[in-house]
Amino acid sequence: MKNFWFAFLLPVVASAQHVPSMEEVISLRSVGSVQLSPDGKTIAYTVQTTDWNENRYDTEIWLSREGGNAFPLTNHPKNSSLAPLFSPDGRWLTFLSDRGNKNQIYVMRIDGGEARAITREEEGISFYEWHPDGKRLIFVKPEKENKSKKDREKRYGAFEADDKEFTLSHLWQIAFQPEMPDPSERPCYESTDSLKLKAGCIEWPKAKRLTEGNFTVTGFSVSPDGKMIAFNHQPDPLINSFVKSDISLIDLSTQKITAIVTNPSADSFEDWSPDSKEILFTSNVTDTLSNFYTNSKLFVISLGSQKIRQLAKTLDEDLGGFTWEATGIYTTQWNKTQRPLYRIDAASGTHTVIRTSPEQIFNLSFSRDGQHMAFTGRNGDQLNEVYQSTPEGPAIPISRMNEQITHWKVAKSEVIQWKSKDGALIEGVLHKPANYDPSKKYPLLMVIHGGPTGIDTPTPVPGGVYPVIQWLDKGCLVLRPNYRGSAGYGEAFRSLNVKNLGVGDMWDVMSGIDYLDKKGMIDKTKMGSMGWSQGGYISAFLTTNTNAFKAISVGAGISNWMTYYVNTDIHPFTRQYLKATPWSDEMIYKKTSPMTNINQAKTPTLIQHGEFDKRVPIANAYELLQGLRDKNVPAELIIYKGFGHGITKPKERLAANWHNWQWFNKYIWGETIELPLGEKK
Repeated sequence: MKNFWFAFLLPVVASAQHVPSMEEVISLRSVGSVQLSPDGKTIAYTVQTTDWNENRYDTEIWLSREGGNAFPLTNHPKNSSLAPLFSPDGRWLTFLSDRGNKNQIYVMRIDGGEARAITREEEGISFYEWHPDGKRLIFVKPEKENKSKKDREKRYGAFEADDKEFTLSHLWQIAFQPEMPDPSERPCYESTDSLKLKAGCIEWPKAKRLTEGNFTVTGFSVSPDGKMIAFNHQPDPLINSFVKSDISLIDLSTQKITAIVTNPSADSFEDWSPDSKEILFTSNVTDTLSNFYTNSKLFVISLGSQKIRQLAKTLDEDLGGFTWEATGIYTTQWNKTQRPLYRIDAASGTHTVIRTSPEQIFNLSFSRDGQHMAFTGRNGDQLNEVYQSTPEGPAIPISRMNEQITHWKVAKSEVIQWKSKDGALIEGVLHKPANYDPSKKYPLLMVIHGGPTGIDTPTPVPGGVYPVIQWLDKGCLVLRPNYRGSAGYGEAFRSLNVKNLGVGDMWDVMSGIDYLDKKGMIDKTKMGSMGWSQGGYISAFLTTNTNAFKAISVGAGISNWMTYYVNTDIHPFTRQYLKATPWSDEMIYKKTSPMTNINQAKTPTLIQHGEFDKRVPIANAYELLQGLRDKNVPAELIIYKGFGHGITKPKERLAANWHNWQWFNKYIWGETIELPLGEKK
């Protein structure tokens, strides 16, 4: 049994600050989703922990009543408990968990007791919601596996046609009968007649299908009056089909389905109006050629008149994540490195910032009357915590995640700003060691985020696969640039690397270095760069287009847009950013590909890649590796077995940290470090 909660309950013993080990950083507990009960008095939230013995991350549900100390509600030893939801009367808490039979919906009283399964679906449950009447639950599950596929495999073995074999998902509902006895409490006899009927049995409620057809359901919500369900659907679950997403309604009394929003590009349901008469949705409308980097728009449609009006017209971000309460429409969106709480007036469409503390706010959940809220958030020197509040009142912390780093030496962060080669204003997060001396020049490490529509923000514990805390203590500066294309700076900024990938990104990185150099802060003879995904691509571009760095690490990075285009699972991404295919404009693919200038490469380069990466297929790693080796550039490829685009298990994440520690310490500090073996004591 896991006993992870005792760290919360025992008093903190005072000790001198220390530099955390890589294992300690990877083992940090973190809060995830949060749910507020209908009466606003109870908060359920998830906590992720690290299970080193099982080499996995575990998520369990914690509960806080009326602002009191939180305690763990679930503690399943082998699998996680996810997606907590309160029943409409607030007496029950449901969640998803795989307890040996795929993800099922479980329920338990919030005042204690054992959890019991509500569903017994062979295919498992994808996601779910309570019906407002509290007597049933609506859920989405995959269809049963096609029997003909099994028959085919018996004769011909395993094969599949690309983009033609998939499993659709549909809506179902099931009755909630909390007082029903467990079927094992009564014997079940089989009659002796020819029909073989069972008698005297307690039967589990059976799920009832709500939708079927040649589409897959990707999201839904029941109307507040309980009469209808609005749901998102697309032709199939393939990743690129999101652009064909539409919104339909199902009348629960007749099961009649009516299409309600069918724009040529992606439509996404956001929420119902409190009176069930309108639907809030975001859409790219007709844009199917640039929706990877341009803003989606926010609309309301009246179900009576079918009239559509646009809201938040001047909110310059890629919009999503809205909740419509009696007190207004709420959302949080990036605004540079901060994420405030916005309220939108449903009538006028105007938006107002109503909360800026903490500096970054996520995961909104409201009481039934919209007067109370819970959310997660943090300031730049904190880990995420769970808070309770009114929309504009003081935020009261519920969790205590920051106690974990009280005695750590952590990163000191500041947001800096500089001009790039073309005059674009670039921001970045600069981390300094605790004992920073302004009279010294420090080695500089660039850590570049992915996306490109990701964002880096101030944080006390930069993590991932890079041992930033340990490097800071060793004596260096770390700069994490929000290069062109990053989220939080508006649509025009996100569009600056269209047809300019790599090239403009390199301008932003190198101009940031020049900015620090002019301030006399860095030793330009000791610099390194690293990043994952798009950050890995930019690092690969730096490898072949500049000799300014002593070492570079390329994590799951693109090396050649031509070969990437034909191998990735998101072909439209390349077409949208380069505005061409390799056959229509070969030159733009060459201009932006690291491999084009491989003959200029001199920088020692570590390449890290997941074995089964579909987003950036591993052929990119081999191509860069061979090119560097052909030029006698020191290069090494580490393949993380069984992983896709990210390193999602703690032991392999630890390995990736050590691999980067070895590589940069060798080429920046001249140290030879062996990978530690044996159990850590």
